[in-house]
Amino acid sequence: MATSRDTGLSRIEWADGRMPVLRSIRERFARERPLAGLTVGACLHVTSETANLVRALQAGGAEVALCASNPFATQHDVAAALSAEAEVHAGGPDSWAAGVASVVAREPRITLDDGADLLGALHAARPGRLGEMLGATEETTTGLVRLRAMEAEGRLLVPVIAVNEARAERAFNDRFGAGQSVLDGIVRATNVLLAGLTVVVLGYGATGRGVALRAHGLGAAVIVCEVDPLRALEARMEGFAVMRAIDAAERGDVFITLTGVRDVLRAEHFTRMKDGAVLANAGHFDVEISLADLRAAASDVREVLPLVERYQVGDRALNLLAAGRVVNLAAAAGHPAAVMDMSFALQALAAEALARGGWTPGVHAVPEEIEREAASLKLAALDVRIDELTPEQREYLSTWTP
Repeated sequence: MATSRDTGLSRIEWADGRMPVLRSIRERFARERPLAGLTVGACLHVTSETANLVRALQAGGAEVALCASNPFATQHDVAAALSAEAEVHAGGPDSWAAGVASVVAREPRITLDDGADLLGALHAARPGRLGEMLGATEETTTGLVRLRAMEAEGRLLVPVIAVNEARAERAFNDRFGAGQSVLDGIVRATNVLLAGLTVVVLGYGATGRGVALRAHGLGAAVIVCEVDPLRALEARMEGFAVMRAIDAAERGDVFITLTGVRDVLRAEHFTRMKDGAVLANAGHFDVEISLADLRAAASDVREVLPLVERYQVGDRALNLLAAGRVVNLAAAAGHPAAVMDMSFALQALAAEALARGGWTPGVHAVPEEIEREAASLKLAALDVRIDELTPEQREYLSTWTP
């Protein structure tokens, strides 16, 4: 009979078969050992794809200590399997802080973060020793907001590579990955038919755009809500209705928050929503839907499906998915492995770049050569060949004369 560890190992191997870019990097790392002698701390979602990133870092010579960035999204069978190969702290919500503290205690030279929790804890716990760190990477918009705030105040004491803002990350992880997995989580939790419904997308960054495009492709009418005039204009020019959230509240059947901001949906929106409206959050933290306002407005709360809580607000029922946690991980399997292949390839290559040294404190863009390497490896895995510039074309692009 298969154990939890056996099941987790099968999931890791299944993901590995769909991550050819990371596998190629792992094979090179095993030959070159660019991370030899370094301790790498990671605070990431503990999934089968993350397990393959850990294996790649270990192949490069690193000692890896991993803790869960979101205990509600942990694949516990994967954690059980990976714990036989690496240090893993992935218990429930009550042990989350202890997991972060355990990784901090290892005094990692490089960190990989998904929300800046680990790097923030390191700044709090060992400010006098941060000069020994080679640097960090950050996977999320939420984390980069935190880190840039620290940088603006002169409190960010290590270099950070903003993996989240790489072109490859925006396209693969946000637009294609979240575009599919967020809707996957909503459908798994509710079995709702999206065709014919009105889906309200709150936030039209790269992730919101991906969700809006996929919802439209499934036959839904899409309304976009934004605070950025340029993003709002882009959504309107791409064919979506654009309006204030207070106006969309009366029209929507499914509401999806993707902003990185707290209290995007709150009391004044809940009182206007239709009976049966579905509320889902795809932001990093469970703060985008005001749970306090929702509880205060409800006369009754009950679980109607394993991942659906029904809040009775007056004569209408509002359905909250996954307790307001990130829906594509709490109600589904997260981004497909083929998507995380690119994200974690960028993470591995960024860690290699940090290991070489020479970085200054602050938030840095992903170097162009890393983006090109990851994209070229992905194209090769897809058996796609592209053109190259001729010498004459290169010369033309490097001169100001006609």
